[in-house]
Amino acid sequence: MQRQAEIVQEVLERERRRQQELLDQAFAPLDAVFDLLEQTGAALHRQAKALKESARALEQAAAMTEAQAELFEQAMVVLRQPSEVVRRAGGADRQDDESEGA
Repeated sequence: MQRQAEIVQEVLERERRRQQELLDQAFAPLDAVFDLLEQTGAALHRQAKALKESARALEQAAAMTEAQAELFEQAMVVLRQPSEVVRRAGGADRQDDESEGA
């Protein structure tokens, strides 16, 4: 009687192990999908961070370009001043020259 109980116990243990293996195999693809989704989420976070850093860099580049444009415009005003003085001293008006050329 005890031997039969041991055999039944062994059979039940084997059956439980087989069921567990079957469940593990059945859910393995789903677990793999969830793992990939988690990795994708992490990758998207890294991509978002990189895009934010790129946006900051572009914003800084735009600000520098704007500053360069303003400096260039100021330089043109300063560089024109001597020629404007000479033209006025010579009796020529820059606007007259431009309208004659048009």
